[in-house]
Amino acid sequence: MEQKAIVFDASTLISFAMNGLLEEFKSLKKMFRGKFLITSEVRDEIIDKPITIKKFELEALKLKQLLDAKILEMPYVYGVQASEITQTAEEFLSLANSIFKGNGRNIHLIDSGEASCLALSKILSEKGIKNVVAIDERTTRMLCEKPENLKKLLEKKLHIKINAKKEKYAIFRRFKIIRSSELIYIAYKNGLVRLKGSMVLDALLYALKFKGCAISNHEIEEIKKMND
Repeated sequence: MEQKAIVFDASTLISFAMNGLLEEFKSLKKMFRGKFLITSEVRDEIIDKPITIKKFELEALKLKQLLDAKILEMPYVYGVQASEITQTAEEFLSLANSIFKGNGRNIHLIDSGEASCLALSKILSEKGIKNVVAIDERTTRMLCEKPENLKKLLEKKLHIKINAKKEKYAIFRRFKIIRSSELIYIAYKNGLVRLKGSMVLDALLYALKFKGCAISNHEIEEIKKMND
């Protein structure tokens, strides 16, 4: 059987947890017939730190339950050690956070969680394990998919001229990115969503948008057209 995995960033898992969609998440895992992986850095973001904060304790406990039940798994199931991920993640942090420069300073784009996901994805690919990275956060996704558009967005947002090391774009283009919105659409199309009715897909997509998934209204309407 082909080995495959989805590497989850904290942002996507939090989107599912905050919208009460973890049962659908479990069903997706069963249908996928591969591994749902998180790094130590992501586990720290979604479980270890928030479980100590009353505001986030419930979501953290729910996500810990997924890890305990092996719905989510750590990379060692594919023979990948945390130290290897951390070392590669440091390289991606350095690369990503020096790709754009404005006013003489490097522009910070990604943190350790996102970098660790990219690192694990690279390591898995080198092992011949097919994988995608699940990230809801806009900046990392744009860096991988449309770095030219990210440069324009940053210039508009920061009101400065940005210089780009375009030769680095190819390093990030190798990654395949998926969001919670695409995952929930897959769940919906395969009858895995518990709620039924003609308004459900619209409600799911907008709920994810309002709880952290970087998706535009236009993109939501395009996904809904696919269902027509």
